[in-house]
Amino acid sequence: MARILVVDDERSMREFLEILLRKRGHEVSTASDVPDALLRVRGDEELDLVITDLRIGNRSGLEVLEASKAAQPQVEVMIITAYATTENAVKAMKLGAYDYVTKPFKNDEFSVLVDKALEKGKLARENESMRIQLGARSRVEGSEGIEETKSSGRGMREVYALVEKVASSKATVLIIGESGVGKELVARAVHAKSPRASAPFVPINCGAIPEGLVESELFGHVRGAFTGAQSDNPGLFKAAAGGTVFLDEVGELPLQAQVKLLRAIQEKRIRAVGGQRDFEIDVRLIAATNRDLEEEVREGRFREDLFYRINVIQVRVPPLRARREDIARLAQHFVERFSAETGRGPMVLSREAVAYLLGYDWPGNVRELENAMERAVTLSDGAIIAPDVLPASIRGVPVPVFMSSGELVLAQGGVDLQAILDDMERRYLQLALKETGGKKGEAAKLLGLTFRSMRYRLAKLGLAKPEDPREERE
Repeated sequence: MARILVVDDERSMREFLEILLRKRGHEVSTASDVPDALLRVRGDEELDLVITDLRIGNRSGLEVLEASKAAQPQVEVMIITAYATTENAVKAMKLGAYDYVTKPFKNDEFSVLVDKALEKGKLARENESMRIQLGARSRVEGSEGIEETKSSGRGMREVYALVEKVASSKATVLIIGESGVGKELVARAVHAKSPRASAPFVPINCGAIPEGLVESELFGHVRGAFTGAQSDNPGLFKAAAGGTVFLDEVGELPLQAQVKLLRAIQEKRIRAVGGQRDFEIDVRLIAATNRDLEEEVREGRFREDLFYRINVIQVRVPPLRARREDIARLAQHFVERFSAETGRGPMVLSREAVAYLLGYDWPGNVRELENAMERAVTLSDGAIIAPDVLPASIRGVPVPVFMSSGELVLAQGGVDLQAILDDMERRYLQLALKETGGKKGEAAKLLGLTFRSMRYRLAKLGLAKPEDPREERE
């Protein structure tokens, strides 16, 4: 359930949107004029989305947009209007509007836009937390770039270093990582460090756009280009003029849109759907995916020429399970944030609860960790968060027995010692192979094992095929 404010001076439109959004499970409040809307966005109520008409009496919905972004920077704002112009659309996008919707609109398409806006808003609210995940923040005026924290592991330090190197260039960047690891934050860090930092950063979730609307969303359309196109739409590439376009989940783009995107990258020109002439564009492109694009190319689902165009510089963001040294710190950060948001006093995770967190693989990465901590804060009765308020999926894994202090922790219900030992052995084997670039002989030496023992352990834990006597030691 999201908290949505609808601002429109037409009672019928307010009631229509309220009914539409409530049916989708959202909490909706309304305002009939700009002063009331400004009071609401500047008040104590935290909003997830503001939907405002462009003309509200003799005032403008752009006032509501600016006030919303000033009071609650992470809230998304959608502008709706029956009086669409390209000038107003571009101005709204530059002021931070998520989208600019022309009346009348189709309910299903409007609902998709609302879902996309809420998804983007959720990601924006995670940005502060993701900054800690990345162990970095942009300093004043970006002059000093990304600051690393001592608690960050080797994998994230490599990400920081690469961001610093590529930010000032014009090269296209491809960010690879699982869902929830913070790919958009990396993209924002590149933008913030770049010479384009003062221009718009326009994120686009390619997987959330209906296939038939992709080209129109990216490159715009002219009035009458298709059914429902009642006014010109400049498109998101134009909205990002001088700045950065971030194509999240670029692997979701249909092949026809991939052709148009490739042309835009190569020629730095676009043509709106239904348009008769091309327009020059000045944007930097950053793409991200959780798919194996090389496999997608082999399967014919992604164009090879486009892959090489966007894969100029690749940044790989490691999953949370690969940097367990960050889990406890991140978890406590979320606890502090949610306890403050709910007006509760200081709260801390018990050692036993942290042990469970360290033993879980976090398939949903930082986003899953954040959700788990929100649940824990909500359900906890006291200032110390115990394991019983953690999700069952987390409590169902073996509890690791070693804490960072070296102290042993034994869960109340006991532990699966063999599972713990296997898990620890697996992690050390993987770490040693990573340090040696996959060379088993060298990895065995790091772990004090014979080469035969190394091969046996890898096969036992499913990390390699059964040993082959012909296999080379290196």
